[in-house]
Amino acid sequence: GDHLKVCSQGYTCCSQEMEERYSQQSKHDFRNAVVELSNHLQTMFSSRYKKFDEFFKELLENAEKSLNDMFVRTYGRLYMQNSELFKDLFVELKRYYVGGNVNLEEMLNEFWARLLERMFRLVNPQYHFTDEYLECVSKYTEQLKPFGDVPRKLKLQVTRAFVAARTFAQGLAVARDVMSKVSAVNPTPQCTRALLKMMYCPYCRGLVSVKPCYNYCFNVMRGCLANQGDLDAEWNIFMDSMLLVAERLEGPFNIESVMDPIDVKISDAIMNMQENSMQVSQKVFQGCGQPKTLAQGRTARSVSESGFSARFRPYNPEERPTTAAGTSLDRLVTDVKEKLKQAKKFWSSLPGNICNDEKMSVGTVNENECWNGSAKSRYDFAVTGNGLASQVNNPEVEVDITKPDMVIRRQIMALRVMTNKLKNAYSGNDVDFIDISGGGQGACCGGEESGSGCELQQCSPEFEFNATEVTGSSNKSDKNVNTSAATRSGLSQAALLLSILVLAMQRQWR
Repeated sequence: GDHLKVCSQGYTCCSQEMEERYSQQSKHDFRNAVVELSNHLQTMFSSRYKKFDEFFKELLENAEKSLNDMFVRTYGRLYMQNSELFKDLFVELKRYYVGGNVNLEEMLNEFWARLLERMFRLVNPQYHFTDEYLECVSKYTEQLKPFGDVPRKLKLQVTRAFVAARTFAQGLAVARDVMSKVSAVNPTPQCTRALLKMMYCPYCRGLVSVKPCYNYCFNVMRGCLANQGDLDAEWNIFMDSMLLVAERLEGPFNIESVMDPIDVKISDAIMNMQENSMQVSQKVFQGCGQPKTLAQGRTARSVSESGFSARFRPYNPEERPTTAAGTSLDRLVTDVKEKLKQAKKFWSSLPGNICNDEKMSVGTVNENECWNGSAKSRYDFAVTGNGLASQVNNPEVEVDITKPDMVIRRQIMALRVMTNKLKNAYSGNDVDFIDISGGGQGACCGGEESGSGCELQQCSPEFEFNATEVTGSSNKSDKNVNTSAATRSGLSQAALLLSILVLAMQRQWR
């Protein structure tokens, strides 16, 4: 056996060529063992990412279709003449979800400002408004709150829900990619030598049926997977952060509960504007100046052209899409939470799981009837710890602890970046899709930026939208409309009809 490089120099039935073939086979077996255990998890992350991504995108499509259908039936030509305002809202929401550079808060502020301009023209059709005048009107949006508290609540809900949804989906994609990169192992020459010695050198001694001792296998795998072991701590923190955001998706940050009734919420805002149109107009006139009055003929034509119709066709609740992608967010989250819990400690458990395979070792029985690296006997060395630094005294694999695997180090950094995003999303703070350096306004922590130390504090439940909050105003709405009609001769017939329509919608949807 003097010709052999790794296996015993004594009596042997292996040639140098056979030893080389066994060396290649041992690398192949090792790679397969890692891939076999990793594939299930990688496939899970990949399939759940696709399902969540499909669900979120279809949910947006359904919400847009629902709003469009409802408003076409209710407002007809009037809505269609202004539909691009609502289309733009959904375009920006979709763009944000897929990673576009969209500031949700600014985008929603712009939506309400534009809606106020359109509504202000509608309730004051007897006046001519220049673009400059309407720009002045939009500046009063925050001060006058013409849409009531709906914009504030909706902005908070949309921001938190979209940040959580986008970040969670991105987290699933990162988990998938990390699994893919880290499980593609490339054993070092020292690892390959140890694998050959453990798996096929007994063949050269005629001990074909003798399996490696369990602790012997453990040490070889701990040495060969030293860098993967270093991934475990960051991986577990990442999994915990994913679970926290999953809980948010089930509760106050549920994007399904925000988007499904968004048409009703916008309608509530329109009703608030209608109820307060006289007071809003008077304050705007005081601040922006008295606009020019149109000729009587022009006013009449404007009302006619606005396309109001008193015919109200109620929306059938059964037609409203309540799910997307054939499922619901609660079902998706419940499923993925179990998978995330199972994925914890995957990398530190990997050496043991490989050695638990009967093809790789005898297991924890027959400790005296196994291959210990030199003979069929008991293996006496202690098992080394997990990770690169612990391999300094590994008796089976020579590991250079000063040279970490750079591919795995990059994956550790990717997990840290994603974990930081998840912690910010948990507390409602917007984070950039690519870079986490920007903090954004938070729903908790008083709008502090990321890194403020309050990432995991609980948010107050007071921000949750309660659809019954505006029902108390329904009864007084009739009085407001009637009072407005009696006291304000300048209020157009068009505004009155719109008020009636919205109130009817309000009752119907309640």
